[in-house]
Amino acid sequence: MTIERHLRFWLIGLAVFLAALFLLRGVLLPFVAGMAVAYLLDPICDRLEGWGLSRTLATTGLTAAFLVLALAAFLLLVPVLAGQVVSLLERLPDYVETLRGQFARLLAIVEARVDPAMLEQIEGALAGSTERLVSWVTKLLGQVISGGVALVNLISLLVITPVVAFYLLRDWDRIVARVDSWLPRRYAETIREQARAVDATLAGFLRGQGTVCLILAAYYAVGLSLAGLDFGLVIGLVAGLLSFVPYVGAIVGLLLSVGLALVQFDAWLPIAVVAAVFVFGQVVEGNFLTPKLVGESVGLHPVWIIFALLAGGTLFGFVGILLAIPAAAVVGVGVRFGLGRYLASAYFHGPSGGPNGAPGPGPGSPLA
Repeated sequence: MTIERHLRFWLIGLAVFLAALFLLRGVLLPFVAGMAVAYLLDPICDRLEGWGLSRTLATTGLTAAFLVLALAAFLLLVPVLAGQVVSLLERLPDYVETLRGQFARLLAIVEARVDPAMLEQIEGALAGSTERLVSWVTKLLGQVISGGVALVNLISLLVITPVVAFYLLRDWDRIVARVDSWLPRRYAETIREQARAVDATLAGFLRGQGTVCLILAAYYAVGLSLAGLDFGLVIGLVAGLLSFVPYVGAIVGLLLSVGLALVQFDAWLPIAVVAAVFVFGQVVEGNFLTPKLVGESVGLHPVWIIFALLAGGTLFGFVGILLAIPAAAVVGVGVRFGLGRYLASAYFHGPSGGPNGAPGPGPGSPLA
């Protein structure tokens, strides 16, 4: 088979896969989530199996432990979070009015130094911005309630995901062996090498960054609550979990917490304490947590991760967000592999290029 036919075959297969993913994105969430859980738990299951447990027994114990931990976290956190979210929604109009009053006082201070016509334009812009913000938040909440966390989807996620995770975890080695048997024999070793690189990249990022997110979520939630910030638990958990996307969690959490602190507190010291919680968290995360738990060897640039998450979410919804990091790892490893082949080829060196990239001997060279 020629190179053109190989390329056509794989491009058609990729197009069919993406089309099926797009058409079935509404029902794939519990299956993708179960696959992610199985992938994350597989190393622990392999270690238990190495200690003498059967694969079925190790899978059963791991799945049960995961379900107990998830259910305990759900029962402990959800009532508190739900109460804070409801209270935040109830007090949101008061916060908006308070912010508008603070802006009005700020405008009154600078009124003597600003042209009256420009002042009217600023007031109109602020009023319009506030209305657009409230409208956007209302629309977003409506979409979330009607779509992403609808009752049916939530029930399917809670019921189907553990079942999928159990069977995939139990049969993981057999599935890998079966897929390996389908590889084209001529390129099997090269594909295995790239698959190992993808696995190392993906495992290093998901497990490392996931641990960082959990640590930051706990720290922000406790720190903001101790600082006396209303709804500190909600904002801290959201900021920590959003830290999975580089820089997004810190920025969103800082803006939300400081903005709420400006409304809640009259003195500058509590506001400075709230801001210091995030500054200290970022110092610890950037200098200790990420270098130790994630490292620099995963090969996923923050900009590439952000783009992958946005593209996956736009094209395939929440399923696309779950698949974005694996897809980014696969594409990144493939690009590095292709670039390495290109740098070692005659296309890069030229017909007279030497093996190390140095130009070959010319006609007038004494080595010619």
